[in-house]
Amino acid sequence: MTKTLTQLPDRDTLAAMDDRYVWHPFTPHAVYRDEDPVMIVDAQGHYLIDADGTRMLDGVASIWCNAVGHRHPRVDAAVKAQLDRFAHATYLGNSSAPGVLLARELVERSPDGLDKVFFSDNGSTATEIAVKMAYQYFQQIDDGAQSQRRRFMALTNAYNGDTLGAVSTGGIDLFHGKFKDLLFEVVRGPSPYCYRCPLGLERATCASACADETVRLIHEHGHELAAVIMEPGMQGAGGIITYPPGFLAAVREATEEVGALLILDEVAVGMGRSGELFACAKEGVTPDLLCVAKMLTNGYVPLAATIATQRVFDGFVAPPAEGKTFYHGHTFTGNALGAAAALGTLEAYDEERVLEKLPAKIEHLRGAITRLADHPHVGDVRQFGLCAGFELVEDRATKAPFDPAERRGYNVCRFARERGVFLRPLGDTLVLMPPLTITVDEIDTLVDALAHGLAREFPSS
Repeated sequence: MTKTLTQLPDRDTLAAMDDRYVWHPFTPHAVYRDEDPVMIVDAQGHYLIDADGTRMLDGVASIWCNAVGHRHPRVDAAVKAQLDRFAHATYLGNSSAPGVLLARELVERSPDGLDKVFFSDNGSTATEIAVKMAYQYFQQIDDGAQSQRRRFMALTNAYNGDTLGAVSTGGIDLFHGKFKDLLFEVVRGPSPYCYRCPLGLERATCASACADETVRLIHEHGHELAAVIMEPGMQGAGGIITYPPGFLAAVREATEEVGALLILDEVAVGMGRSGELFACAKEGVTPDLLCVAKMLTNGYVPLAATIATQRVFDGFVAPPAEGKTFYHGHTFTGNALGAAAALGTLEAYDEERVLEKLPAKIEHLRGAITRLADHPHVGDVRQFGLCAGFELVEDRATKAPFDPAERRGYNVCRFARERGVFLRPLGDTLVLMPPLTITVDEIDTLVDALAHGLAREFPSS
């Protein structure tokens, strides 16, 4: 038995063990071993290192969570310092210093009005908590009409995580359809999917009809809505679907008019991905509940936060006999190592002026990706902040998609590894989601690798 990680087995041994013992998420195991999966044993800065020694530029930030690079000295130091104290202590009715310090930092950096932090361990739990908070809040703030607010509204193509409340508000059939009998129904608004408009309109002549329809539905169901939940700026796992300007602000105004709460899932877009620390700030919006995870700890340790307004928090404050306590929690709530990693990450942001440097990188990415826009199998190119999506199609004229079984997106990303770049698609949408500290030269490397992958997958194009 391996008792230490100081001397790892060779790649073939690790691969055989992986195949024998591991069940991977979002992975078709019938073909997994045949597609030469990556086996990471080391990383440095923006690069992953495979067991065979291959270095790969991490073009998806290890699934959207590595903000300032692997083995970052500031984050490493914060975690190591915390290890010299303690690794974890319960937050259930007790507290510990790292989480308290992180809560203060998050509140001070969040949009004005967000005042209380509830910790959990990943994006799914952060959104699940927000859904439960919104539901319970209206059940106990009075005994009248407010207690009838028992429904939620979400958008088509939404992804808020994989726990059942988050799945209920999700709207991607591939991920969520099989579980429909376990889920609660939600009011479903149209996705702002301009390329395949659910309202049958054209981008050039549409005046944000998806936003208008969403606002109409909020008003129609306003009397029964506990909350509207959405990802601000873009729908990430839905395929890098970007919103028209003003969409979020219009939803915020409508929820305030009908008295419903607004939950913003910033798990993918928060912590700087948009160019602002929180994506909702781009439209001057403060939600009632804001969910963050992923880049919060630079991907070091699972940690998430649901940040609430004082108004929502006050709805749970009462003598114990009234039963208004929020009876929800996780063993690793407020985990000290996770909080230390998050504090180290925020220190790195400040010391390296990460947010200040983003606008130039975002503009460079905008220019770099234009070279792929005319490829005969790239139907649409979408960008939000420091990320981009390229939707592959079989026919640009008809927008006909490829048969998913052909796994064209996966193949392009596999070929991109020949140019030293690691990518992971969303079906047939290619995704660039690099660390925030990536250089402009490395952005060019990512785009070059995608161009190579497209040429290898479509040699006659």
